[in-house]
Amino acid sequence: MTSGQMVAVFGAYGHTGRFVVAELVERGFVPVLSGRDGDKLKALAHESGLEARPATVGDADSLDRALAGTAAVINCAGPFASTTAPVIEAALRARIPYLDVAAEIEANIDTFAHFTDRARDAGAVIVPAMAFFGGLGDLLATAAMGDWTEAEEAHIAYALSSWHPTAGTRLSGAVSRERRGERRMRYAGGQWEYRTDAAPTLEWSFPEPMGPRPVIGEFTMADVVTVPSHLSIPDVTTYMTVEAVRDIAAPGTPAPSAADDSGRSDQTFLVDAVVRSGGVERRAVAHGQDIYAVTAPLVVEALDRVLTGRTRTVGVASAGEIFDAPDFLRALYPHITLELLP
Repeated sequence: MTSGQMVAVFGAYGHTGRFVVAELVERGFVPVLSGRDGDKLKALAHESGLEARPATVGDADSLDRALAGTAAVINCAGPFASTTAPVIEAALRARIPYLDVAAEIEANIDTFAHFTDRARDAGAVIVPAMAFFGGLGDLLATAAMGDWTEAEEAHIAYALSSWHPTAGTRLSGAVSRERRGERRMRYAGGQWEYRTDAAPTLEWSFPEPMGPRPVIGEFTMADVVTVPSHLSIPDVTTYMTVEAVRDIAAPGTPAPSAADDSGRSDQTFLVDAVVRSGGVERRAVAHGQDIYAVTAPLVVEALDRVLTGRTRTVGVASAGEIFDAPDFLRALYPHITLELLP
């Protein structure tokens, strides 16, 4: 039974953090608001009636105080290159599960590289990238695999009606670009490659009624970290519709704005995950609204399953490895509509 359990939310006042706090309350948890900006925390605490515990990643004692007495922590504070390791360390000290919504490729690679052995040995649960990018694509690819134990290729294509980035998305993107310079990343032949050529533009045949759309190929997202972390697939590629890439690349594209009482924008999305092996193709498709808002039911469903023991492993594990992927995806209705094809 999870009702009434306290859950720390680091970065609670951010755009995605606010959706996560609201989802936790909706599902009977008691969020403990935390983050680096004391004024924003006070404002959110006054607005919500919830407890605020300021903390910074440079002060381990403040993180320990923020997590004291909580059942788990959800990290919503980017750039995650700066926050993941300190908050994970605090979770390990507190002996509680850690989940984050990181979309930064490098931050997620670091989490697997630096904490896999320690978390497994401690019997701890660390679920990185439990969000629209990373978690959802991994769940879809895993569901599409079905009874296959390996595949030759996985392709995850994103069709966004628009992409109005939050300030956090822009900052995280800047941090990633700073780390890899002018290079881009792709995952081929079972390993990461750095490339300096332009990513290809091609056409992706999305399921009807959407149909073929121009996409940027090798538009590498966090799914390319999470999927091969547990599935035997040597080539994993993600794609993004050209219009969405133009939106996020343009410095003048505004942040998302609310279109309903919940704060969701009117953005819609379709995610098409395809796995191929021996000339056979399997597909899982998800439809929904607002890539930031939908992260909240994703990570809170994951939290609920971790706290109720509906998990398949311990240590650092992506969504598709630690959860029953088809069951998890179906539980997200009506936030996400799932199709398994054929």
